[in-house]
Amino acid sequence: MSAEPIIYGLIFVGVLVLVEGLYLVTFGKSISLNSRVNRRLEMLDKGTGREEVLEKLRKEMQQHMKTKSIPLYSLLGEKAQKAAIAFTPRQLIMIMVVLGMVAFLGLTVGTETSVPVRIMMSVGIGIGAVYFWVSHKANKRLAMIEEQLPDAVELMVRSLRVGHPFSSAVQIVSKEVQDPLASEMGIIADESAYGRDVGDALKEMAERLDMQDLRFLAVAVNIQQTSGGNLAEILAGLARVIRARFRLFRRVKAITAEAKWSGKFLSAFPIVALIVINVGDPTYYDEVRDHPFFIPACFAVGIFLGLNLLVMRILTDIKV
Repeated sequence: MSAEPIIYGLIFVGVLVLVEGLYLVTFGKSISLNSRVNRRLEMLDKGTGREEVLEKLRKEMQQHMKTKSIPLYSLLGEKAQKAAIAFTPRQLIMIMVVLGMVAFLGLTVGTETSVPVRIMMSVGIGIGAVYFWVSHKANKRLAMIEEQLPDAVELMVRSLRVGHPFSSAVQIVSKEVQDPLASEMGIIADESAYGRDVGDALKEMAERLDMQDLRFLAVAVNIQQTSGGNLAEILAGLARVIRARFRLFRRVKAITAEAKWSGKFLSAFPIVALIVINVGDPTYYDEVRDHPFFIPACFAVGIFLGLNLLVMRILTDIKV
């Protein structure tokens, strides 16, 4: 049995660990989503000025918005924007190159594949590892913000009911809740202190994160600012709506989980079976490999696997 598939997997995992370690070493442990430390407050406690902290965090959260116009980088840039990756777009591209070189070195030492195959695998590992890492960060960050938002809105309601203005309520949320929502609200509070409209700042945050619940919050604040009314009661109702939507999304996710995993299993099984057969018996397909229909059949199987994933995704994509 050949150990090359295992080596490919180990190299990919090692590259992921390498980029995560580089990220934590460069920007500190508080940038990790697993950390209970509020990164903004930690920077302020170290003596960094409020204006400097605001500028740094805004740059990190907005620097990837300009990359949407780049054809090949736009998908990664959109994910990096939602994940608020502190690496600049240029640094991410350099990391891809470095990881590709590391992967090529690992493949050269651990395998005996030809140079063109090693180059292609190295490029795929470098780009794929960074995209997988950024995508994981984005999904995890958005999920945490969605979970934190109802409690944050209820905290705003309690602050408003005891007499605090809305800008102070946002400031309280930025100190009491954990990241990632704490730093986002801290930016809004600092921008409000420097004269920016809170409603506009909330709207920009909602569009940047592409989150419907945040759009509801921004609309509610803007309507109250223009038309008046009891903002505490409006936000109390909004908190109940957000919490109910969150429970509904979780229920839909649980109901569709079996179908989603079935689609993934059915699509992955032929590929896994092909790998296992080639590892167990490398000469298994030698008799048919030269057949004129072999390559078209491989393309047909790939197309059908892609269609299977697409159809299963459409069937389980329930609009709420």
